[in-house]
Amino acid sequence: MSNIVIATRESRLALWQAEHVQALLQERGHTVSLLGMTTRGDQILDRSLSKVGGKGLFVKELELALEEGRADIAVHSLKDVPMDLPEGFALACVLEREDPRDAFVSPRYATLDELPQGAVVGTSSLRRVVLLRALRPDLRIEPLRGNLDTRLRKLDEGHYDAIILAAAGLMRLGLAERIRTAFAPETMLPAAGQGALGIEIRADRTDLLELLAPLASRRDGLATAAERAVSRTMGGSCSMPLAAHARWQPDGRLRIEAAWGDAEGSAALLQAETTGPVDDPAQAEALGVSVAAQLRAAGAR
Repeated sequence: MSNIVIATRESRLALWQAEHVQALLQERGHTVSLLGMTTRGDQILDRSLSKVGGKGLFVKELELALEEGRADIAVHSLKDVPMDLPEGFALACVLEREDPRDAFVSPRYATLDELPQGAVVGTSSLRRVVLLRALRPDLRIEPLRGNLDTRLRKLDEGHYDAIILAAAGLMRLGLAERIRTAFAPETMLPAAGQGALGIEIRADRTDLLELLAPLASRRDGLATAAERAVSRTMGGSCSMPLAAHARWQPDGRLRIEAAWGDAEGSAALLQAETTGPVDDPAQAEALGVSVAAQLRAAGAR
């Protein structure tokens, strides 16, 4: 191809992600340019995503650029990609995953346990809300929207005692020193796809599949496919407090854990897990579906 155009959001983190893919493709001899865009998800900051259309608001404008031929590929944080893509689009590959954990960020306190009773913690993720409630029901959890720099600024201005962010974003932007503690997955189970980058294309652009194949991580692609299958089976969106995280075991099998909570706090946190052999996407998705079935059997809605 004479030039590969990458559609990307214009936040600092999104541009880092697009530039990372650009550099990987340029190393392989391709000419690559970026098409920066502002999405509805970037514009609506006064309401939670679950109330205004979900994380798909971060990808719709990029998909329109693909549809119209203004861009060839779109680079997304995989956890922002809807579990079912619109007809005519496909997830071409998942890149090697960065740290999938959640990060505890605070200027005054080193850990969640150090927070005093009634401390204010910022997050707009329903998943994080239910997991935080299970760990520290005495805390005040307040909404926090905006790009990563905006969230850190609000913390530094004193609006919160601590905030919870994805460790991957901080690490990618050279802000790892802001991480006071990275939560163990057993403590704060990550979202499906957290820490991974996905590349979206038009489904009819089969010419791009071979071109992008060298960027794909087979192991991370299978692990995130299992996670996304949990969320898809549960009807997952950002309006559902659901966590799903898969890890390869020393024996080569894939272990997947999931957790579901009630955003209103009227039901107990439900957890499920299973381990099995996974050699292809179908097996990965079947493993995720089995974990979702466990959650539903336990009463998850």
